[in-house]
Amino acid sequence: MSRCSHVLIKVDDLRRAVADYRALGFEVHYATAEDKALHAHVWFREGPVLELLTAPKGAKFLRWPLEIAFGRGAGRRMVRWAVQPEGFCDAAVLLDDDRLTDTRNALRANGSGCGRVVNWTRTKPDGQQTRFRFAYPRADRAPFLVTPYDPPQHPPSVSHPNGATALTKVVLGVSPADLPVLRLLVGDGGDFEFREAEQTGVLAVELAGLTTELDPALTRGALLRPATTR
Repeated sequence: MSRCSHVLIKVDDLRRAVADYRALGFEVHYATAEDKALHAHVWFREGPVLELLTAPKGAKFLRWPLEIAFGRGAGRRMVRWAVQPEGFCDAAVLLDDDRLTDTRNALRANGSGCGRVVNWTRTKPDGQQTRFRFAYPRADRAPFLVTPYDPPQHPPSVSHPNGATALTKVVLGVSPADLPVLRLLVGDGGDFEFREAEQTGVLAVELAGLTTELDPALTRGALLRPATTR
């Protein structure tokens, strides 16, 4: 059973999306210097994070360079992020270094395939750097693998005016063809709740402390709803 690291929400205009999420009562922080940022985060004190993601111009033409850089399936996945409408576009499973390697090897052994493990460094707006590793399964709609940020990035204190305190559940539609891969990735679910679907992808996210569903026009098509009792 594995935890979710973060849920990705594709947006067309990052700065406008950040403004909308702040208007909905979330604290939002750019992942890097604002003038160059392609990501922004909605943090909670611990647990999974919401990540707003936009794509650089011309990303849809970069499939093959991305395949070369990150392994087979990576280009198809990242180009899909770029060309799809706004809304949920992916999720990441949180694994330590050893489990990431073991899970990647298991995917390769059962014939599903997985790209190479990539070492990555991100520089925050304050100049602090964090490091992590990731790998993309070849099944490009299944969640990808990522290690914890080093040093950790969760703020010591988070207070969202809308009352949200934690991301407690990721409702994931799973096509029957992808179910064996999902079992390898997350076991019996953990932070994920599986729903049979024609196409694998995030359907909804539940947030503890939230009292009402939020306007999907402002969430950029992502269904964010109050947590239910498990």
